[in-house]
Amino acid sequence: MLAILLAHIVGTAAAPALVRRFGRLAFYPLGAIPLVSLGWVLANWPSGPADELRTTVPWVPGLSMDIALRFDSLSAIMCVLALGIGALVLFYCSAYFRPVGVHTDTDPRLPSFAAKMVGFAGAMFGLMVADNMLVLYVFWEMTTVLSFLLIGHYAERAANRRAATQALLVTTAGGLAMLVGIIALGTASGTYLLSEIVVHPPSGTTVTVGVLLILVGALSKSAIVPLHFWLPGAMAAPTPVSAYLHAAAMVKAGIYLVARLAPGFADSPGWRPTLVILGLSTALLAGWRAIHEYDLKLLLAYSTVSQLGLMIVLVGAGTGDLMLAGLTAMCAHAAAKATLFMVVGIIDHATGTRDLRELAGLGRRCPGLFVIAAAAAASMAGVPPFVGFIAKETIFGAEARTPVLGSGGPYVLAAGVVASLFTVIYSVRFVWGGFASKGRSAPSPRVAGLHRPELTFLAPPAVLASASLLLGLSALTLDTALRSYADTMPGGTTYHLALWHGVGLPVLLSALVLVVGSIVFAARGPLGLTRLRRLPLGGADRIYDDVLRLLDVAAVRLTGITQRGSLPLNQGMIFATLVVLPLTALALGARNHVELALWDTPLQLTVAVLVLAGGIGATMARNRLSTVLMVGVTGYGCAAAFAFHGAPDLALTQLLVETVTLVIFVLVLRTLPAEAERPTMALNRLPRILLSLAAGATVAILAAFAMAARTHDGVSEALPEAAYVRGHGANTVNVLLVDIRAWDTLGEISVLLVAATGVASMVFRNRRFGRAPRVADAGAAPGGPGLDMRATPYSPAVGSTTWLRGSAYHDPNQRSLVLEVATRIIFPLIMVVSVYFLFAGHNYPGGGFAGGLAAGLGLALRYLAGGRYELGETLPVDSSKILGVGLALAGGTALGSLFLGAPVLSSGVLSFTLPVLGHVKVMTSLFFDLGVYLVVVGMVLDVLRSLGVRLDQELESQPPARPLAGVS
Repeated sequence: MLAILLAHIVGTAAAPALVRRFGRLAFYPLGAIPLVSLGWVLANWPSGPADELRTTVPWVPGLSMDIALRFDSLSAIMCVLALGIGALVLFYCSAYFRPVGVHTDTDPRLPSFAAKMVGFAGAMFGLMVADNMLVLYVFWEMTTVLSFLLIGHYAERAANRRAATQALLVTTAGGLAMLVGIIALGTASGTYLLSEIVVHPPSGTTVTVGVLLILVGALSKSAIVPLHFWLPGAMAAPTPVSAYLHAAAMVKAGIYLVARLAPGFADSPGWRPTLVILGLSTALLAGWRAIHEYDLKLLLAYSTVSQLGLMIVLVGAGTGDLMLAGLTAMCAHAAAKATLFMVVGIIDHATGTRDLRELAGLGRRCPGLFVIAAAAAASMAGVPPFVGFIAKETIFGAEARTPVLGSGGPYVLAAGVVASLFTVIYSVRFVWGGFASKGRSAPSPRVAGLHRPELTFLAPPAVLASASLLLGLSALTLDTALRSYADTMPGGTTYHLALWHGVGLPVLLSALVLVVGSIVFAARGPLGLTRLRRLPLGGADRIYDDVLRLLDVAAVRLTGITQRGSLPLNQGMIFATLVVLPLTALALGARNHVELALWDTPLQLTVAVLVLAGGIGATMARNRLSTVLMVGVTGYGCAAAFAFHGAPDLALTQLLVETVTLVIFVLVLRTLPAEAERPTMALNRLPRILLSLAAGATVAILAAFAMAARTHDGVSEALPEAAYVRGHGANTVNVLLVDIRAWDTLGEISVLLVAATGVASMVFRNRRFGRAPRVADAGAAPGGPGLDMRATPYSPAVGSTTWLRGSAYHDPNQRSLVLEVATRIIFPLIMVVSVYFLFAGHNYPGGGFAGGLAAGLGLALRYLAGGRYELGETLPVDSSKILGVGLALAGGTALGSLFLGAPVLSSGVLSFTLPVLGHVKVMTSLFFDLGVYLVVVGMVLDVLRSLGVRLDQELESQPPARPLAGVS
């Protein structure tokens, strides 16, 4: 199972390169990945309900997120659908993207499309075999995101963007509800393993709520009323996406989850009424809508919604016979509906339309395509000997004798008959609308001008249509495969799949449905079905728009109240909230006795006085640079306080962060007047003073009470030993960052990357990434990376000597001999120190963050001394590449740890012997730290490019109207 997941990961990564190299033909080797995986599924098919394969990989044991995989009979059934149909759809893509009309190989998005399709197949496989509910949720959301990206493939089209956003919002909202339910169920059960929870289901109010929340996620994914409307909108996606995701795979995920939980929770309060009422409503309303659609793809979309509603009732009702009927219906639907979607893609590809009113005579022009479509539609309608007939008979037979439905049984059976009647009508309508001559002696213009589909285009749907027939003829084999899981339901099964059960209620109802459905379609004109103006279910989409509109209005009004465009007001509300809420909770709750020691040594008091002086000076200074320097005094004072308390790592990091922040402030202040206006400073001074004092006092009070609330020894006392034993390092702080709390650090460096991106996005108007300009760019034409400048080596302060290569192009009035000489000497030392911090940080003060900041300060020094061209000469690399490599290294450490037998993002040990050095141990956390180092360097470089280089160019091209005295 892990090999299959890894194969799909590799295929996803290789797909773009393969498509760029081989074009659409690359879909054949990509389709071989799920096809070979299907071979493994068939070779390891479970022989009975108790037969299963398990694999567990330690991931995050503390969060119960071990990768626990389980392959049983239900997983095998779902994997056949996900992998088998996935392989055929990938083969189908090779012909679908043949250069005809708008479908061209030159589409620059085709490589990413191929990667997403392969990735989706792997995510579906992971979802079907995941036993840990948290891991299942990860795969669940992966399918959501990939569905969003695939629906929005043609991003330039408004319909695609709207459909993709709609599908994402609905399914993600359901997924979040499902996550809450998973946590509630796992907490109540004491385990997140589905296999254990279903065998020993817990009970209680928390469990009931959790199960219902999980159902919300399942119903949203399977497009059940009232969350059904996203699926018809998703038909804006390319047809291969519709055939795979929205007919055979993703929409079955909700069915799968309900089927997985049904053995343990079918009798849970609210389970059966929720599924039966919503499922039958979906089956009837969507079926009614499907018989009125003119777009063949929308017809199939609403018919899919209808049949999903019926399936959710069958697998969730709680009996073995209904489960058997639901699994049979799911297999029949996947084969038939994926075939028909591919047929629609061929029709659209050949004629340029999907409107059945513009199609006449297609059956005579493309008899092979007509046979394929007729076979799939016959299976969907329940015509013998196709598997759809077996599914329909099983449904009627199981519904007719299911005691758990009680007095509602006859109504459920009646609803199933009506839904099947709709199925017959829209199945006949599909074949008639797409292929009939419709009384015309000549084909319609669209059909007359078609290009005949090639054999490779017809082969995938032909295989699936044949599968519908073969499954019907081999009912006993299908019964053996599906019964294995149906027997896990309480009471097992009493029904069996067969092509002929003799004359009875099921076969009579099947015949009745076929006859009445055909008559209704033939009499559609007199019945007025073709003249219906207002269609049900159309309101759901409008309700969705109204809800979004109300949310937008509410957000605008709330924002208008809380954020009026004034930065002081916004900050004031934040600090007021910080003061009011915690202090109110502290005043109303229980409190411990607080004992405070103001200082331990006179040095601490001295530092405190300096910090207070810096803070007071910052509030009184008019000059902005002076204010920044005063704020810097408070930061350096905090670093000194850390050092006094025996925290050299924190002191070093605070010192470096404060210095980098000062540099950034100075760069920004160049665009502002040197001094603040006196009226501006005097505005609301008293409220600001009071609020700032209250915020500072609140933080101090909360810290004091938090320390006093401790009743046991803190975890910090065990950290040094844990860091040395588990993280193999003597520096507890660094081991915490790269091992024990590596997840937090990974999130923090991701935030750094986002912050750098945000800063650059506000400064750069066009292209955000790119390397800093070099000396070779100094004479570039306008619009190039640099301004049209010539070398001006002479400076009144320096003379004609050039100590730095880029300083020849620096403003002569801003050059400094002392700064250039000092930079030339100090920069190599700074870089050596930064590398020392990186490698020594595991045992001594330092680490990747401190080393990256030190290297960033070296870059800032080169820029300040030599100008923007010196920055490009110092590090002529695109900052995006540094950021990307750093994040990849940090994230890749997860896999490296696993390969070495350690939990994810923890220290794995590489031991080897070198000729001179002897026995050497290397920790995988070193590579994580290297990733942190690169991210910090990339962030500083990006900020220097945006707030330094870019602003340099703007200031030189448009001199400021007012001199910036005091800022150099």
